[in-house]
Amino acid sequence: MAEQENSKDLISVLWSGADILRSKMDANEYKNYLLGIVFYKYLSDSFLIKVYDMICDDKPESLKEALDVYVEELQGEDADELIKEMKDECHYIIEPELTYTCFADAARNNIFNREQLQKAFNNIEQSDPIFADLFADIDLYSNRLGAGDQKQSDTIASLIREIDKADLLNTDAEILGNAYEYLIGQFASETGKKAGEFYTPQAVSKILTQIAIAGQEDKRGLSVYDPCMGSGSLLLNAKKYAEKPEYIKYYGQELNTSTYNLARMNMFLHGISPENQNLRNGDTLDEDWPTGEETDFNMVLILLIQCVVKPLASAMGI
Repeated sequence: MAEQENSKDLISVLWSGADILRSKMDANEYKNYLLGIVFYKYLSDSFLIKVYDMICDDKPESLKEALDVYVEELQGEDADELIKEMKDECHYIIEPELTYTCFADAARNNIFNREQLQKAFNNIEQSDPIFADLFADIDLYSNRLGAGDQKQSDTIASLIREIDKADLLNTDAEILGNAYEYLIGQFASETGKKAGEFYTPQAVSKILTQIAIAGQEDKRGLSVYDPCMGSGSLLLNAKKYAEKPEYIKYYGQELNTSTYNLARMNMFLHGISPENQNLRNGDTLDEDWPTGEETDFNMVLILLIQCVVKPLASAMGI
């Protein structure tokens, strides 16, 4: 029951961020801002928690405490070793001034600089190929955010303040992942006919997954492939029914670049390690999964109406 309440509270906080953008653009656009900034907060908070644990072998009382310890350690003689260990652990490094904690503090004090946030996005994207172009759909300089630089910056600052209310420090990956899935579902409802491009309803996902995994629930190193993965929600259902979910290998392909980025974020927010993610931005109808890579999958999940029927109908002008 407590877990359900925590999930509801988290969902409520995250979804309230949509209210800031709803009057400025439609859901298909503002979902990129909300989900992208939530994801950056996740990366930043996770980084600070891991830094603190590496230095103090403990969990911080607050993100501010973790940030202070991080800043102090960077001034010591072991700074280079810490950076190397954190890069190996996280695949990225976040400088103290580019943490979400610093951005939220700046937003509360009306000194937020969106150029710093853009720099933070760029740094993550360039840190490892798994993050390449991940924030490409977030235009921090869009006129949709407001008329003029100040109003645009104020809109992003308001969104950062609102999302900062989400306590990710004390939220496990499953609750956070479920909250993210809920947001995706809400966006699917608001976008109507476009929803099928990135979201498979949970009821449908459940049935398809149970059929595909039957008799393989106890298999270690289960491999699952979705040739039209959308946001990855169908793929991620496999971990709910596998006895050894931490060993699942996820393979997916998605034509729409924005949706492909959403799927990558979704994987991380569900606690899937980079080593277990094998996702491609490609057209399955034009070119299937590369034959030079693993193709002997234990499970293949596909929603035919989304992957085949809709693209063909669109191409035929139906």
